[in-house]
Amino acid sequence: MHSAVEIIATKRDGKPLSDEQIQWVLDSYVAGDVAHEQMSALSMAILLNGMSIPEITKWTQVMADSGTRMSWSGLGKPTVDKHSTGGVGDKITLILTPLVAACGAAVPQLSGRGLGHTGGTLDKLEAIPNWQASISPERMFEILKSTGGVICAAGADLAPADRLLYSLRDVTATVESIPLIASSIMSKKIAEGTSALVLDVKVGSGAFMKTQDQARELARTMVDIGNKSGLKTMAVLSAMDVPLGRTAGNALEVTEAVDVLNGAGPSDVRELTL
Repeated sequence: MHSAVEIIATKRDGKPLSDEQIQWVLDSYVAGDVAHEQMSALSMAILLNGMSIPEITKWTQVMADSGTRMSWSGLGKPTVDKHSTGGVGDKITLILTPLVAACGAAVPQLSGRGLGHTGGTLDKLEAIPNWQASISPERMFEILKSTGGVICAAGADLAPADRLLYSLRDVTATVESIPLIASSIMSKKIAEGTSALVLDVKVGSGAFMKTQDQARELARTMVDIGNKSGLKTMAVLSAMDVPLGRTAGNALEVTEAVDVLNGAGPSDVRELTL
């Protein structure tokens, strides 16, 4: 039998966590048997001492398996998705989703809210009157079948372990941890059930990854996790030393995205989208 204190001390001392320790602590956290302050301490120990690829892969798999996994096999078309690590003025998802859908693929885009200083895709879309972030899996399937693209919030049953950790990282100064970023993103994408994924890893003064080396490490970690989990994954590094486009702010960014879809808008937004 494991204990939270034992697992925190293991990572505090720079030692690797076993598969059994990772399984126990995440399962216990979701069940409410590990307190938020204990998971905060473990998150900080992970930030300071890191995790090996086998540790991160196991952590990701347990989070993905903490809820239900989605399947799009009935759509009759390939499913692809994109995820950005976030940056000021990054509204690429709003443009890329309909663009890829128009090319014949299905894009089940389960998006998130703001983390740290970046605005989330859901926050941007809620600037549209009466837009709803939460829809049922059945309604999501209907929209994908008819239009090829949907952007919405992940349901409560999708990687619930990540949903708890996502909020915790934002208030414990552990957002920048590469193992926690990689496992957070990839657990949701694996549980989402898409067959291929492109990662946009931001690098620069306005990104969580400040240097090329950091961004490359994060990209390689996520690509490795995805491919080992059967999710065809690739990554691009894009600059975030200045805001993307001309606007930053939810309603303004939605307007700018519509401008780009209409053939206008800033050239840097169009180029990164393509």
